[in-house]
Amino acid sequence: MLSFLKQWRDQRIVRRAGYSESEWQGAFERLPLLDRLSDDEKVQLRRLATLFLHHKSLEGADDLVLTTELKLVIALQACLPILNLGLDWYAGWVSVVIHRAGFTPMHSEMDEYGIVHRVREPLSGESWERGPVVLSADAALEGGAIDGHNLVIHEFAHKLDMQNGVANGMPPLHREMSAVQWSEALSAAYADLRERVEHGKPTPIDHYGATAPAEFFAVLSEVFFESPVAIRDAYPAVYRQLALFYRQNPLDA
Repeated sequence: MLSFLKQWRDQRIVRRAGYSESEWQGAFERLPLLDRLSDDEKVQLRRLATLFLHHKSLEGADDLVLTTELKLVIALQACLPILNLGLDWYAGWVSVVIHRAGFTPMHSEMDEYGIVHRVREPLSGESWERGPVVLSADAALEGGAIDGHNLVIHEFAHKLDMQNGVANGMPPLHREMSAVQWSEALSAAYADLRERVEHGKPTPIDHYGATAPAEFFAVLSEVFFESPVAIRDAYPAVYRQLALFYRQNPLDA
């Protein structure tokens, strides 16, 4: 009964959302990374994005007025990783805060002597545990380019990682997955990336992934959906684990 009521409610939300066909078409056209999806998958993604926009609160910072195009483009990118997982994977938080461009939040950092420093660092996005996702509108609108970089996917991958606590590069795995195989595959690849960065060697993914296991998972997620061949060729075991986790195989499209 509860499942039936949820399905009915979701259908009602989608039916009453009010976004036009031309608005959806324009949003999809801005995102070439979605071209690999089948027609059925695009319908499924559109439905999921509609529910995302209903249940999440998108807020413009510094008087930024959010256009329908911006909201749809963000929602489609945010929902691509959960296309076959479902919106429940984004449970536990509500807000998406959107700045016009980059922003410089204040953070506290402790040095090796135990002294805490307050520092500002320019960012394009960040995800807070049990808090909002913060995005740059400019970067979100540029996310459709297939260049291996996608701010929205990166920040929402952090949210998936946080579903079982602090982001550490190991999101909650499905029952059919092996935690040992996940850890072995990603740990070996992470060590390889760090070694490449340390010695100034070419890296198969952005070197920012070498800063922490959580960032490694987020960067891998960007590349998995944007340039999956790069991961398959460099770290085939990692590619298999990501395909199992996201329940998608971009190279089969």
